[in-house]
Amino acid sequence: MLKVDHLNASYGEMQVLKSISITVEQGSIVSVVGSNGVGKTTLLKAISGIIPSKGIISFDGEVLNGLPPHRIVGRGIIHVPEGRKIFPDMSVIENLMMGAFLHRNTCKQNLDRVFELFPRLAERRKQSGGTLSGGEQQMLAIGRGLMANPRLLLLDEPSLGLSPIFTDTVFRTIEQIRKSGVTVLLVEQNVFRSLSISDQAYVITNGSVVLNGSGRELLENPEVKRAFLGR
Repeated sequence: MLKVDHLNASYGEMQVLKSISITVEQGSIVSVVGSNGVGKTTLLKAISGIIPSKGIISFDGEVLNGLPPHRIVGRGIIHVPEGRKIFPDMSVIENLMMGAFLHRNTCKQNLDRVFELFPRLAERRKQSGGTLSGGEQQMLAIGRGLMANPRLLLLDEPSLGLSPIFTDTVFRTIEQIRKSGVTVLLVEQNVFRSLSISDQAYVITNGSVVLNGSGRELLENPEVKRAFLGR
């Protein structure tokens, strides 16, 4: 479905991604893990067209390099950014509708789907986004992404700063999203939880892929246990 081949990306003179290659199969959850600052967020930004890159990014065989972000969204690749980036002065329902601008014809169906996943958002539909808790804002950010009819959902640190209860909710939701037919590319600082639900995973260090395999294989890998799981 998605193939990233020898991807390089820089901020000014600082090279962040160094010949990264990953593959995301349709219907899978794929995780990208690594320490802070190694290029995980940069990878998602390059895929969604937010920053320029060199190398090849292809989706269903079509090269995406050089396409503006709105054209990539139109292909079905939806990016839920780190930090949620909701509109704090707009209501829950208004935030969700911002995700539906390309799919007004399926808006009601998608809204019902979001409210089924996140009943709390339905209860707070008229409440301003900025008054929600951190966990509720993350639900809203994911819900807004789902309103865009994603085929591939890019999730950047969805559990960051959340309580254990909301973290559990987020990971259960990711599995439900995959079961609904949406492919997920996940960047996540909770390495154990992300690998536990992943079909495939990649470990990035200093802008390069250093390990890859199934989520289960990497959970049992001694290097991963030592570096990320404290074992």
